[in-house]
Amino acid sequence: MKLWHGWLVVLAAACAQGAHPAAPTTTPHLDDTNAVVVRVIDGDTVDLRFGNQSERVRLIGIDTPETKKPNTPIQCFGPEASDFTKHLLTPGTSVLVRRDVEARDKYGRLLGYIYRSSDGLFVNLELARLGYARPLTIAPNNAFASDFVRAAREAEAANLGLWAACSG
Repeated sequence: MKLWHGWLVVLAAACAQGAHPAAPTTTPHLDDTNAVVVRVIDGDTVDLRFGNQSERVRLIGIDTPETKKPNTPIQCFGPEASDFTKHLLTPGTSVLVRRDVEARDKYGRLLGYIYRSSDGLFVNLELARLGYARPLTIAPNNAFASDFVRAAREAEAANLGLWAACSG
């Protein structure tokens, strides 16, 4: 679980630099669950069920290429990013959703960091780490911004995912 330790180090540094108290402050336990995947909308948006209530959740801190945005063409590596998120979060997958400072975006979607309950995989970070997403920091939701930037830089240096497939 070396990766978990790295998150805690970065989170501790972020807290020292004034991270917000609503940001996640502990490593989730592998059996922590507060939602179940209903379906993946695209690479960075999923529908989850919290008890009897369904919510559309936008993954914080990353941005995958568009596949479903109205009046926007399908972007390079968008289908691959959506497929990878579908692979990580199949319907029925138990997840833990943690929020940062702001609960919702301007479209009414819940904003969250998603951890897969079965193994603790930090889905937002995995998408950046393997080149399926670019970092997207929108303050004040920035608890893991440096992690996402570092992961994307490493993916770019390794020519992974969108970094290999898309020019510019």
